Amino acid sequence: METFSNLVATVDSFMWGPWLLVFLVGTGIFLTIRLGFLQFFKLPYALKLAFSPSKQDRQSEGDISHFQALMTALAATIGTGNIVGVATAFVLGGPGAVFWMWITAIFGMATKYGEAVLSVKFRTVDEKGEMAGGPMFYIEKGLGWKWLAVLFAFFGSVAAFGIGNLVQINSVAGNMSTTFGIRPQITGIILTIFTAIVVLGGVKSIGRWSSLIVPFMAVFYILGGLYIIFANLELLGPAFSVIFTSAFSAKAGLGALIGSTIRYGVARGLFSNEAGMGSAPIAAAAAKTDHPCRQGLVSMTGTFLDTIVVCSITGISLVMASISGFTGSGDTAALTSQSFQYFMPFGNIIVTIALLFFAYSTVLGWSYYGEKCFYYLVGQKGIIPYRVFFCALVYVGAISQLDLVWSIADTFNAAMCIPNLIALLALSGIIVAETKDFNQLRVEEIKQEKASRSA
Repeated sequence: METFSNLVATVDSFMWGPWLLVFLVGTGIFLTIRLGFLQFFKLPYALKLAFSPSKQDRQSEGDISHFQALMTALAATIGTGNIVGVATAFVLGGPGAVFWMWITAIFGMATKYGEAVLSVKFRTVDEKGEMAGGPMFYIEKGLGWKWLAVLFAFFGSVAAFGIGNLVQINSVAGNMSTTFGIRPQITGIILTIFTAIVVLGGVKSIGRWSSLIVPFMAVFYILGGLYIIFANLELLGPAFSVIFTSAFSAKAGLGALIGSTIRYGVARGLFSNEAGMGSAPIAAAAAKTDHPCRQGLVSMTGTFLDTIVVCSITGISLVMASISGFTGSGDTAALTSQSFQYFMPFGNIIVTIALLFFAYSTVLGWSYYGEKCFYYLVGQKGIIPYRVFFCALVYVGAISQLDLVWSIADTFNAAMCIPNLIALLALSGIIVAETKDFNQLRVEEIKQEKASRSA
């Protein structure tokens, strides 16, 4: 067993090596250039669209609203990576890793946009009249490479059990036991019941609950972090100074800078926002929208909200704590909780509750991702068995030791990236063409809006 664990760890280390990080960020940079730095100019409109959908979209084909699709995607992406992942990047890569997480997110927004555009353009309607889309569909219909689409669907359906279920629940059970003394078995039973209530209802149920849970959990955590920042405002300037200085510091040599600060900042940033992994466009395909690019812009905001907003709260709080003399216990998983506790009473409880909702929402989002991947492989008959098995694994995750599962899940996440990135690069011309068409549509819409206001 030890030999197998070592083999898995070696494969995992290779899969998430520098080559994949370059592939992921490079794809984002490539799309950013081809799209004319769209994420910088369209973000205000994208945020407006996400939270106040247009009349055209409300009347368009789809299963859930823009907002529900975004919340479903955010449910899956805002998870333990925003708390534990950022702390890991901070410990292994130093404060400068936070800067590289930001850079990753900026280019990742273009990647997320491209994924969603393709997903909506090539989506299909299943036997129940629901939308089905994602990388497996745009790989098959756009590239004509059925074998690569099957590989992605297999990787995605398996990855959902790991990173989207077992490891999330395991983190929650451990934190609930440490903070409140609740036995993992009790946590497992409760979360299994609540997961089954939502997941067995399908995408509309997931979208509805995600639109309630995600805003609450994000605001709850962000307010806690903002309290720390504004209550210790004198530390904010020094914190940013440390982040930017460390991001480019070659004191330990260029190799150390690239091998730790940049590597862990990029890796954990991508792990958190999932840009390039191909998961979020599965939710985007279900959205009611009249044009692929409109949903692409909404999906793009997910990376901004996940990394630039939520991860920054964690990262800045950790840096502020470190420069004020806090050292922590050395336990990476508990570092964020300890830093919050250092600055405010009951800070550890805030982080534990946030982690509970972050992880639970991730389970809901990934259940849909895995289900659609499995549907692509076996058809409608596999949906209910997949949902039931997925829910049953929630209890297993709460009571098990999952060191090996972490590595296996990590490996399958990396495996998902490869087919998706190949498709994004190969189909980038379609993304650009759709964007030009949408830009012309927006010009006409703006003219009509001005005319209606002046009438």
